Amino acid sequence: MSVCSFLVLKHTFTGMRVLLAIVQVFLFSVPVLGQLPVPSAGRIERIDSFRSKYVTPRNVDVWLPEGYDPAKKYAVLYMHDGQMLFDSTLTWNKQCWQVDETMTALIKAKKIPTTIVVGIWNGGVTRHPDYFPQKPFDGLSQPEKDKINKDLQEKGRTTEIFQPRSDNYLRFLVEELKPLIDKRYSTYQDAEHTAIAGSSMGGLISLYAICEYPNVFGRAAGLSTHWPGIFSVDGNPFIPAHLTYLQKNLPDSKTHRIYLDGGNQELDALYPPLLMNVEKVLREKGYADKNGRAIIIKGTGHSERAWSSRLHEIITYLLLK
Repeated sequence: MSVCSFLVLKHTFTGMRVLLAIVQVFLFSVPVLGQLPVPSAGRIERIDSFRSKYVTPRNVDVWLPEGYDPAKKYAVLYMHDGQMLFDSTLTWNKQCWQVDETMTALIKAKKIPTTIVVGIWNGGVTRHPDYFPQKPFDGLSQPEKDKINKDLQEKGRTTEIFQPRSDNYLRFLVEELKPLIDKRYSTYQDAEHTAIAGSSMGGLISLYAICEYPNVFGRAAGLSTHWPGIFSVDGNPFIPAHLTYLQKNLPDSKTHRIYLDGGNQELDALYPPLLMNVEKVLREKGYADKNGRAIIIKGTGHSERAWSSRLHEIITYLLLK
């Protein structure tokens, strides 16, 4: 093989990996519909096709730890992309977060409080508008909105004029889902015992949630957070708008905890300089290591396998008192 042929092949392979990562960001696949995940420990109860006045119907999988006892109180961790959390046999890429294994091990080791995990399925084609922080977008000029819309249309991610619906997604969580979970299960209902987490666009919406509802969510984690919102960085108007929003709206660092990270491979290669800008804002707002972390993890990329490999340390940090 000539050097030229090798370089072409390498470029094609790299492009395919990036394309796969892009597809994953928007779709996170569709698992076997209707089939309940089988956890390695604990049990899962499903709310089928939750009917909301704010978002499209979607399943919600509630993981209860071993020995769940209604006479006791439990912290709650809300997680996005719920179809990718528990059972790799049902996911498109045969990977999952292994949330049940990680939570069980940490609870048994008494490293975290006994915690219920609420896995909220994404809405498929609505995932991007559901998870895209709305207020930073709404503050853009029309030409800036058009630039974002053009990027998403060119990537084949929307055929309509793009408009985030994340404010409604958060209303669904806060006004509809959380009250149901608190009524059906024995939970602590205060912000200190209520956390929210996700990856990629799910990281963006988790950070947006703790800013918009600091009295509801006391802790938030974003793994491989997709800071650009779209797939271009240069001239992207959302990036500075989002930083300005965080400067104005991050909650009190004395009462909240935030974890953010990203790799430097695959789609994550876009994130390190953007994450460092967010880390600077965190520090300015008083978030030190005990209650705020922003970490670049070299040599890792954008997949459930990567996220599950570091979930033990992240959950420990996020939920530890």
